[in-house]
Amino acid sequence: MIYLVRHGQTEYNQAQRLQGQCDSILTELGVEQARRMGNHLKPLIDDHERWVMIASPLGRTVRTAEIIRETVGLDCEITLDPRIQELHCGEWEGFHHHEIEAVSPGVTRQPGWLLTAPGGERYADIAGRIASFIAEIDESDGRRRIVISHGIAGRILRALYSGDPPDQLWGNRPPPQDAVFHLSGGKVARIDIREDA
Repeated sequence: MIYLVRHGQTEYNQAQRLQGQCDSILTELGVEQARRMGNHLKPLIDDHERWVMIASPLGRTVRTAEIIRETVGLDCEITLDPRIQELHCGEWEGFHHHEIEAVSPGVTRQPGWLLTAPGGERYADIAGRIASFIAEIDESDGRRRIVISHGIAGRILRALYSGDPPDQLWGNRPPPQDAVFHLSGGKVARIDIREDA
């Protein structure tokens, strides 16, 4: 069983710049989002010895994981796994959407456009590494996992876990920074976090 979360809002998120595998610190809202996710998870954590935390090695996910761990009161190491880090956006990393549109008109209106960045990862690249991560998880081992990842990587992880086809990845809603996804038995359920949590 997995609780999958995305890192809290960062300065790049707030400025609508692509992060990819570069990094940006959490905003005050991002810190609060991580705290709220921790408060939501806290009553769901039973035997602390059964729980492990796994995070992408990028700074924004590590910081989110630290805040959740502290809020929940877990006493465990945070294992860093590069397979669940964000899509590498190549030459577009750090760019604002309008800057990308200036060099590639219309591209940001296409589903899955982030997977077309010059010098960036393609679907097979990121799906391959995330599939490897999922394949190593044994849901019968009695462990419970909190996994902290990213927007696109998290979408792909959920789709691969549930068996959804790639063409269903791109909805109208942005990947949430205020939700927890419960993954168990091949099914994915979204749990929205209240602002007063």
